[in-house]
Amino acid sequence: MPMGFGRRLRKLRQSAGFTQKQLADSVHVSKGTISNYETEERQPSPMILRDLAKTLHISTDYLLGMEENTQTLDISGLTSEEIQFLHLAIRLITRNRR
Repeated sequence: MPMGFGRRLRKLRQSAGFTQKQLADSVHVSKGTISNYETEERQPSPMILRDLAKTLHISTDYLLGMEENTQTLDISGLTSEEIQFLHLAIRLITRNRR
């Protein structure tokens, strides 16, 4: 059975070690709002969804159940040259696995 948004959010929050209040504070909503998301009584706005994903270090697609890969790479603060280097390294690694 696919995991719904609320269950996925609860699991991610708990895995990250956040209480509902701590997660709520980090995305500027109330504890009750997080509870409502987890029980699927309410759905977050696109901006809150983005903030939840950023806080939990996952993609919005994963949070919404559109992908199963939780791995993301934070490239903020890297130069364009460093990002190009990472792209090249990833291509070389995946090519060598074939």
